[in-house]
Amino acid sequence: MSNVFQPNPNHPSVILTRQNILNAFSLQLHKMDFNSITVLDITRVANINRSTFYAHFQDKIAVLEAFLANAFLEYVLNRVENEGPLTEETIRQLIFSLCDYHVASNNCIKKYDTLVLNIERDIRLQLEQFISPLLSKSNHQANPKTLETAVKIVSLSIYEITYQWNLEGRLESPAELADRVMPLLMLGIKSL
Repeated sequence: MSNVFQPNPNHPSVILTRQNILNAFSLQLHKMDFNSITVLDITRVANINRSTFYAHFQDKIAVLEAFLANAFLEYVLNRVENEGPLTEETIRQLIFSLCDYHVASNNCIKKYDTLVLNIERDIRLQLEQFISPLLSKSNHQANPKTLETAVKIVSLSIYEITYQWNLEGRLESPAELADRVMPLLMLGIKSL
């Protein structure tokens, strides 16, 4: 058992310190490659000591994961209303959001194949958590297990389609990608 102090994650000062660390990491990421960034670089920019850093993050990889998860959520919330039902336009905007996210995160993680699996898992989980209430509002009488399966299918489909789009060099615009895949996704959703 570790004797490391674990701050209350909901306390305002903890939230501010964590955001300060993420902001410092972001500034460093714009100046240098991820491999070149050290915890000391981050703590100097954040104006905190190393023990404060380690009270919030295990290492710089954990900071990268949190940074990308926050970026993903920001991209989604900038385009998609999270209170309404899951509609064709919502899916279109989710596709655009993920395209934006992949383009922006490409420089951060392209050299870090070992990190990609963890980051992808976290992003897919966030996408599921975002889509689940939207799909539930649209299909409130559907069987819960069927809804759960549909959420996974839609989430994984959107993520994988946009991920492949990015890997293959973004040969079509996000709008063209959305136009191509929307009929297939909507066909499955409408069958609920």
